[in-house]
Amino acid sequence: MGRLHYWWSLFVAGVLLLILGVPILLIAWVVNKHDLVYPWALFGARSWLRLSGVTVKVRGLELLDPKRTYVFVSNHRSYLDTAAMFYYTGRRIGLLAKKELLKVPVLGVGMGFVNVMAIDRTNTESAIRTTEAAAKRIQSGVSFAVFVEGTRAKPGELLPFKKGAFYMARQASVPVVPVAIKHSDVLMGKGTGVARSGTLEMVFMPPVEMVDVSTDDEMNRLVSDVHAQIAAELKNE
Repeated sequence: MGRLHYWWSLFVAGVLLLILGVPILLIAWVVNKHDLVYPWALFGARSWLRLSGVTVKVRGLELLDPKRTYVFVSNHRSYLDTAAMFYYTGRRIGLLAKKELLKVPVLGVGMGFVNVMAIDRTNTESAIRTTEAAAKRIQSGVSFAVFVEGTRAKPGELLPFKKGAFYMARQASVPVVPVAIKHSDVLMGKGTGVARSGTLEMVFMPPVEMVDVSTDDEMNRLVSDVHAQIAAELKNE
C-alpha cells in the first residue's frame, strides 16, 4: 500500500503539472504576465499535498512581521517539503532549488515564472551568481526559502548546512528564519519508495538578524547555532 501511495502521489503531481501547468504557462507567456502563474502554483502545491493525503500543521508564524522580508532556512527530507514551504509561509516567496529540476518537463519551465531559481552547487562561481541574483530579488521585497542541507537527507538525518543562504541574507540585509519540517520523512522519505497519509509539521522559529554578522567566524557560529536550533526541534518529533 505504501508503494501504491507513493506512485499515486507522483502521478497526481504529473497530472497537475499537465492540466494546470501547461495552459497557465502558455497563457502567461503569450500575454507576457508572469504574475498570472503564482496563484495557480500555490493552488497546485496545496492540491498536491491534499490529494497525497497530507495535512500541514504550522507553528510560529506569529513570530514574523508580515511587512518584513526574510530568508527561510529549513531542513529537507522529502519532496513534500517544497510544496509545504511554498504554500504555508503565508507570504509570496521564491525558492533556491537544485539545477536538476530544470530538466523536469513543465516544472523546469515554470520555475522562472514563480521566483524559483536553480543553483549549481558543484560550480562555486555559478552558485555565487545565483545567490547574488536572489539577494537582489529579496531586496525588492520577495522572501526566499532555502533547504540549506543542499539535498534531501535520509529519514531521521540532518546534514551539515551550506552557508550560501546565510550570506545571501546578509547581502540583502534581511533576517534568517530557521524552519524545522517534521514528519515529512515518515510520509514520503528519501529512498524509501513508499508514502502514506498523515500530518506534516512546520515550526517557524524567531528571526535571526544578520546586521552584526561581519566575519567568517561569526558566520560559522550563526550557522552552527541555527543548525542546533533545528536539530533540537526535530528531536521533539
